[in-house]
Amino acid sequence: MMNLITAIVMASGFSKRMGLNKLLMKYNDKFLIEHTLEKISQCDFEEKIIVTQYEEIEKLTNNFKVVINENAHKGQSESIKLGVKSSEKCDGYMFFVADQPLISQNDIEKLIKVFRENKDFIVIPKYKKKYDVAISYLWPHYFVAKKVKAKRKIAWIHTDYSTIETDIDMDLKMWNKFDYIMAVSEECKNAFVKKYPSLKEKVKVMENITSPNFIRKMAEEDIEENIKKYNSFKLVSVARLSHAKGIDIAVKALKLLHDRGLTNIKWYVVGYGGDEEMIRKIIRENNLEDSFILLGKKINPYPYMKAGDIYVQPSRYEGKAVTVGEAQILGKPVIITNYTTAKSQVRENVDGYICELSVEGIANGIEKLYRDKNLRTKLSDNCKKTNYSNSNELNNLYSIFN
Repeated sequence: MMNLITAIVMASGFSKRMGLNKLLMKYNDKFLIEHTLEKISQCDFEEKIIVTQYEEIEKLTNNFKVVINENAHKGQSESIKLGVKSSEKCDGYMFFVADQPLISQNDIEKLIKVFRENKDFIVIPKYKKKYDVAISYLWPHYFVAKKVKAKRKIAWIHTDYSTIETDIDMDLKMWNKFDYIMAVSEECKNAFVKKYPSLKEKVKVMENITSPNFIRKMAEEDIEENIKKYNSFKLVSVARLSHAKGIDIAVKALKLLHDRGLTNIKWYVVGYGGDEEMIRKIIRENNLEDSFILLGKKINPYPYMKAGDIYVQPSRYEGKAVTVGEAQILGKPVIITNYTTAKSQVRENVDGYICELSVEGIANGIEKLYRDKNLRTKLSDNCKKTNYSNSNELNNLYSIFN
């Protein structure tokens, strides 16, 4: 009897670094995802499932079962779980990321053939070519660690590992296959080394690189929602709508500020994500529909950041928030919560203000800067005087090759 295989396409990512949904970018006159779906459709699968959070992608899936992912912020594992739960009975699953325009029918059929001959095993493609350097920029790092041949392997970590649960013994088997592990801040490195002390000598720091000239130029573009025209005190945040970014706390902080009589404060959020409906519900429950405004996804967030009176980062945790540095480049007074890596982001009361991570703490920090114009001016002036260009961070990468 032929083994039955279900294809599961994971198409719920946020494309944060692209600024738009990369799956809907064109390659050879088709969307990236269309190439992937076309090749899968040509192969012998019992069932074809696509897991996504996007209506635009749902419309492109003719012969696929569509599963809506309302918790995409939880990561790729959520798509895997939903795909498996939604499938009919089968002997195995083949998982696909959706941005593979160069995948071939032949490659897929080879994997199917190997599985049918060895159905008690996990089948993973392996690159035969040996590279000079292989970089695993995002989780899952297992693929580069185990399946790519290279003279040097480098992994990147972007998060505060003190905030997440991991299987240390299992992780060490993977991390030890890398020659170097690059953290985006000293605090990010320290949290990682505390959890995996045996890896200390492998871990280096390289901050995310920002371009002040590019950011200032982009901030001059016109935007549809001219928030500058409103006679209000404007808070701005750029963030994924997820638990980590704390936008739900921000709504409650604004409610507290309004209860204190500061009703001319409006809060604008650029971004989208899996927690949007939950956040909109909190906004409605607190009657803040006209004051806490979700602007959605924007390819260019910088004009909105520039239009704000204060930039606020209400995160529960961060590795190092790039948006904080971008707001500083635009000369904005910045408030961030006291997450573990906060002190790597701002010089407290010099080019930023750190508040307690709570509803009241955020409200107190905003009220302080709202009432203290001199402090806002001081923070803004110090940002304008500071050179936030950090292209020299590349030297940290170059150094490991010398």
